[in-house]
Amino acid sequence: MSSDETSMNTNAISGGTSDNSPVFGHNGCIVIGIAGGTGSGKTTIAKKLKESYSHEFVQLIAQDSYYRDRSDLSIEERRKINYDSPEAYDNELLISHIDALRSGQAIYQPTYSFVEHNRCKEVVLVKPARILILEGILALNDENLRKRMDVKLFVQTDADIRFIRRLRRDIKDRGRTMEEVIQQYRNTVKPMHMLHVEPTKRYADIIIPEGGKNAVAIGMIRAWIDQVIERSQLKQPGNVTFFGSEDNN
Repeated sequence: MSSDETSMNTNAISGGTSDNSPVFGHNGCIVIGIAGGTGSGKTTIAKKLKESYSHEFVQLIAQDSYYRDRSDLSIEERRKINYDSPEAYDNELLISHIDALRSGQAIYQPTYSFVEHNRCKEVVLVKPARILILEGILALNDENLRKRMDVKLFVQTDADIRFIRRLRRDIKDRGRTMEEVIQQYRNTVKPMHMLHVEPTKRYADIIIPEGGKNAVAIGMIRAWIDQVIERSQLKQPGNVTFFGSEDNN
């Protein structure tokens, strides 16, 4: 598959998925979930989608902000935690925050330090917006999270490219040594990807190869968002289709 190709499942953004997701735009809020392996380019795609609209129109939520607070452990103990396992995330808090934003309420999003391996004291005020983008390696792993998404994306990138990106990022931005990055990748990142991340691809409405370099896929998603917005503004009933596709459910 070339970098200009985009794979879609049979439910491709037509108003219903295998998870029986809610009707598009709950209370006027469209929720987009973006998953994929470490270094796949999901954050780049999320940022490009956000940049397509006014700041007040889109909010971006990083699943990494919702790692569990482990202040009860020493930093040595925190370093040993498997952060690529679903249990590492406080999905209960994340779901409650998504529900609040969908209902028009502001939230205080936690922040996280990858140096200290723990939550920071600072929080970030996030106001409700028309479009809410949630991105993270396990964004599609939790069924209760998926049920709150109007469209689900999975970013597919070759493992060697993802590893190189992670290696550069962790050394430059997170103060890790090359040996630390390699050891973590072997011990937890790669096995957890195969066990928990890769299988969630089956829940995706769209599979995007090559991450943020896939301009065709990003353009298609923008067009879909615009279509949803236009339909809701005109208050037209019925499902919103993706480039003329029909609901296959």
